[in-house]
Amino acid sequence: MNAAQPRRMTYREACRQALRDALNTEPRSFLMGEDVGLYGGCYAVSKGLLEEFGERRIRDTPLSESAFVGAGIGAAMAGLRPIVEIMTCNFSLLALDQIMNSAATLPHMSGGQFAIPMVIRMATGAGRQLAAQHSHSLEGWYAHIPGLRVLAPGTVEDARYMLAPALADPNPVLLFEHIMLYNAEGEIPAKLSAVDITTARLRRTGDDLSLITYGGSLPKTLEAATRLAEEGIDAAVLDLRVLRPLDEAAILATVRHTGRAVIVDEGWRSGSLAAEIGMRLMEHCFDRLQAPVARVCTREVPIPYAAHLEQAALPSVEAIVEAARATMEAA
Repeated sequence: MNAAQPRRMTYREACRQALRDALNTEPRSFLMGEDVGLYGGCYAVSKGLLEEFGERRIRDTPLSESAFVGAGIGAAMAGLRPIVEIMTCNFSLLALDQIMNSAATLPHMSGGQFAIPMVIRMATGAGRQLAAQHSHSLEGWYAHIPGLRVLAPGTVEDARYMLAPALADPNPVLLFEHIMLYNAEGEIPAKLSAVDITTARLRRTGDDLSLITYGGSLPKTLEAATRLAEEGIDAAVLDLRVLRPLDEAAILATVRHTGRAVIVDEGWRSGSLAAEIGMRLMEHCFDRLQAPVARVCTREVPIPYAAHLEQAALPSVEAIVEAARATMEAA
């Protein structure tokens, strides 16, 4: 491939290359989790890494999230750089005590004597008929916890380059990879070799309204914006990317420009990240709003197994378009 040409790859391959780079460039790093070695990862992200780096760097763990997340925290405190994989974010609740009461709090409780430089990767989201225990989007829950950085890469380039700065962060970073993105393909600009993990990204400019989203909902939102453009509605699309701390400046800037906002969030509506963003708009942007803030969220049910019910429960392109139309028609 010509070095000047964009690199095209899947989201899965981008995640794998990010892991390979981390293991090659940071000798203190290692990957641990359920089935990350012999099996190659539940979603095949770590396939081939055991053969390349050996059992000391790619460690299969027992089926005990609390135990291996706790081991990762201890390794980070001792100076290593663990990358811990949890098979699905639903299972992360078994390690919630370790994440919230240890990883997020020990740097503060120790007066800065201990750092927890670890990354916890987990698959999130629905769409593959894996039923309720494997399909929820809990990023917003973790975005509630001080002491964590929460990332949700929605593009191939972010999947490829967010891991390196996350691993360099002295504090724990949670990286949520949406299951419906693993097979998605995208191009990485030839000269791109790093991304930051502090700011949102405006993926599409627009003057009429702002569509605010992240992660697995980003492709749906971009498609909705394309459909709206065919109707003469010019929608901006803001990819949050960083869910904690939120890039409040970017959120306020796009809504102050357009005067209208629709927030797309695969979390449940009640107590959602969308609710937090909407409230911040009320606090800081109320005088610039030309219509009530709208949101498109997952229905308030455990994610169904049946394909037609699962799709009906999730945010859809059609629902985003309808919410945008309603926002444009509101006085």
